[in-house]
Amino acid sequence: MNEEVRQAGPTAARDEGGREGTGNGERNPARDGHREQAADRDDRADRADEAAGRAAREEADRPRPHDVVLFGATGFVGALTAEYLAANAPADCRWALAARDLGKLERLRDRLAALHPAAANVPLIKADASDPAAVRELAAATRVLATTVGPYVLYGGEIVAACAASGTDYVDLTGEPEFVDRTYVLHDARARETGARLVHACGFDSIPADLGTYFTVAQLPRDVPIRVDGFMRSNALFSGGTLASALTAMGRAPHTLAAARERRLHEHRLPGRRVRGPLGVPRFSRETGTWGLPLPTLDPRIVTRSAAALDRYGPDFRYRHYASVKHLPFALGGTAAVGATAALAQLPPARQWLMDRWESGRGPDAERRARSWFTVRFVGEGGGRRVLTEVSGGDPGYGETAKMLAESALCLAHDALPQRAGQLTTAVAMGDSLLDRLQKAGIRFRVASAR
Repeated sequence: MNEEVRQAGPTAARDEGGREGTGNGERNPARDGHREQAADRDDRADRADEAAGRAAREEADRPRPHDVVLFGATGFVGALTAEYLAANAPADCRWALAARDLGKLERLRDRLAALHPAAANVPLIKADASDPAAVRELAAATRVLATTVGPYVLYGGEIVAACAASGTDYVDLTGEPEFVDRTYVLHDARARETGARLVHACGFDSIPADLGTYFTVAQLPRDVPIRVDGFMRSNALFSGGTLASALTAMGRAPHTLAAARERRLHEHRLPGRRVRGPLGVPRFSRETGTWGLPLPTLDPRIVTRSAAALDRYGPDFRYRHYASVKHLPFALGGTAAVGATAALAQLPPARQWLMDRWESGRGPDAERRARSWFTVRFVGEGGGRRVLTEVSGGDPGYGETAKMLAESALCLAHDALPQRAGQLTTAVAMGDSLLDRLQKAGIRFRVASAR
């Protein structure tokens, strides 16, 4: 908006009380000729943009050999997602596995086929995230591309660009705000032209927060100011890939701030509506019986972008996101540990040392994952009504994240969804359809109390 003011200001000053060039209010033929030429150039540019958009949509609508391709299938969470697809993809779903190591892909397919014989026929595609040509070919061959290749800020850019250009729907597991903001600036407009839906954070980051808030808002009156607080608890462990993504994001704080500022320059304002996601302060929640510690993750940003896009969140919406801890000493110790890790992540040698403690591709074993759980409780109020809702499930980082990513990809490939394109959140792109899928898959959404 400031840029528009700067551009308009000099023109407005020249037009006030006289005309540039003659100084006496008379018509200036030379200037008028320039205006006509500029208008003609703009008209030709608009027609060219429309033609390019039509060509891109026609290309996106052409038949493709695959409905869903899972890229990064040989990684820890990628293999779990492949297992989920082998067990749950519809019989008529044409899905495929992709990674840079064909030998690992073949061993993965053999393991899947031992449990699910139909998986023996799943196509395998060799592709490297650092090879733009291979990534473009991969994106053009499928209707939906699901990727687990991270850290996304390092390895995800070519993949999003290829999907936006080819009209391919895209889902990932990123929790990296810098990556999400940069892809919005670089690829949202192109995706709108081609019809591609770019949906980030389709795992534990950030489906429980996003769809949990979406579910909570649905329990409250319409067209009133709404306040929602989310309180997250879990006993889960994380993998080397997750650690690498988190440490990479922590070590790029200046880049993250710069990406956020650049995005704000491109985003549209909300006339007549207000959406906020303040960090908040530590506090005790009587509704959940726990201490809430502010969580500066991607989750609240995703929630507020859903709220900005959907009128159902009301004319004035606020969301705050917390880690939920029962005992104050643990809360203080956890805060100190996170702060120390973030400080170490600013130093490349220390960051690499931390990553080396837990190599990529490793994660908790099946027995440990079976004992893991998560709950996110939401306190929502608006229009004189107050509700407590809950989203809960099993192992959040791997079992349930694999389920969420796979169901998101299947939802985009097979469900009747709103006609939207560009960079979207799960609530905006899939909403009730994905909510229904996840509930049938065993993730619980419930109203605990209301008054």
